[in-house]
Amino acid sequence: MNKIVKWVLISVGIIGGTLAGLYFLFLLALGHAMGAFDRTYTKADLIEHYEAKAPELRALSTYVNARVPAHASVEIEFDGTRTIPIFHVKARGVHSNNWDVAWDSPKADTLLQQLGWTRQTLTSLQARLDRAGCISVSSGEPCNIGYQRSGMGKFSYNLFARPMSDSVKEQYNRGCVYCFYKPGVVFEYGGGAVGPQCFPSEPVGSSRP
Repeated sequence: MNKIVKWVLISVGIIGGTLAGLYFLFLLALGHAMGAFDRTYTKADLIEHYEAKAPELRALSTYVNARVPAHASVEIEFDGTRTIPIFHVKARGVHSNNWDVAWDSPKADTLLQQLGWTRQTLTSLQARLDRAGCISVSSGEPCNIGYQRSGMGKFSYNLFARPMSDSVKEQYNRGCVYCFYKPGVVFEYGGGAVGPQCFPSEPVGSSRP
């Protein structure tokens, strides 16, 4: 009888340990999927990158705004593959949100037609983003250029082509999503469905610019 109890307890221990291990692996995988182990960025990181890439960032802003028709806008993100993770288009008042658009697909053809673009435009835009060390761009005033993702959130630059009025500056100084850097340049952190929703603060004692 004691042997039976012993083996039952051993079996329960093995099963319990296995389930605990599987649960830990599940949490680990979930954390990776949600970006819990991704690098986060600070204002200092964005300043350093902006100062190193300001001409490329400004050229990218000018390029995309010059190629989007007045009746349209675009938000596009690349990840180095033949699939475009984000290709949102607004044309003549109609929004079209599109994720994971294959480069050579009929869907891509439709979106390009709405913008008056060709695949060479996509190639050139992707190359300009690469030179700027960034991953996404949204047309408009300001032009929003995505710097890097961290988990489900994204750090980006808002670049203004025209001088910012005091009311606009005040608008971007409200809340915790934006971080004013200098005239014409505002940093932004767009949080995802989970995780931080505010622009991270500088580490205490940071000596970076």
